[in-house]
Amino acid sequence: MSEALKLRAGRRAVEINRPDKVLFPEDGITKADLAEYYRGVARKMLPHLHGRPLMLERHPDGIDGESFMQKDVPDYFPDWVDTAELPKEDGTVTHVLCDDTATLLYLAGQACITPHRWLAKADRPDCPDRLVFDLDPPDDDFAPVREAAALAHELLDELRLPSVLMTTGSRGLHVIVPLDRRAPFDDVRAFAREAADLLAARHDDRLTTEPRKQARHGRLYLDVQRNAYAQTTVAPYAVRALPGAPVAAPLAWSELNEPGLTARRWTTSTMSERLGDDPWQGALRRGRSLAPARRRLAALADRG
Repeated sequence: MSEALKLRAGRRAVEINRPDKVLFPEDGITKADLAEYYRGVARKMLPHLHGRPLMLERHPDGIDGESFMQKDVPDYFPDWVDTAELPKEDGTVTHVLCDDTATLLYLAGQACITPHRWLAKADRPDCPDRLVFDLDPPDDDFAPVREAAALAHELLDELRLPSVLMTTGSRGLHVIVPLDRRAPFDDVRAFAREAADLLAARHDDRLTTEPRKQARHGRLYLDVQRNAYAQTTVAPYAVRALPGAPVAAPLAWSELNEPGLTARRWTTSTMSERLGDDPWQGALRRGRSLAPARRRLAALADRG
């Protein structure tokens, strides 16, 4: 068994046990490699995690072994890892908060390949500051995802809502809207559903809000179900537990139609080329109220 690896993160030296443990067999990527990746992207990634409850996707035996999703913080996590105890239907859950590089490295050392984040922060868990449209292709053709993202962007522009784009590192794209944390989840999801319904009605040959797969008939599903309390989405810059170690990569809207764009376009080995720029250019800094957008959406729906 290899000796533990100690990685410096600020004032802490984070110990990575079994650093030579291979997590991605086809690529030879080890736990140490995963930790080094997260250390390299921490400056870009942490602002998107700060204050948000996490769900941890852990693969202790690598991506070909058994995995599990973990919400409750286990007893053996060190006391310097910040947490938040939040209500659930029959009690509470104590979630990890990842506010610093040391915590990010510690999670990698626990074979957490993918952190999934809430759309709300722990200090106001009922009111999200992010709205997400999740766009996955009906088959292996990525063109419908590009098209759906462009159409969603156009509609959000009509509603005067800013939006950003991200590959999921898995199959599709996320279109993300910053909110002002005033509307509760129920109102946000209702708005997202109404916007998706309008978009599907405008393009009913290509898009659908039908949750049943057999009723979609090859059309792309506009998924808004993640806009709910305690639901999570993959964090920007997170690694996915798939061959090649693809990464959820923030994009500029101008990149949507670039040749070669797919959900898995960037990986842990290529992501460094994107860290010098901010493709979102501060677009998420000021959250917007949904009230004016809701009125505009109702007017558009009335016009048909």
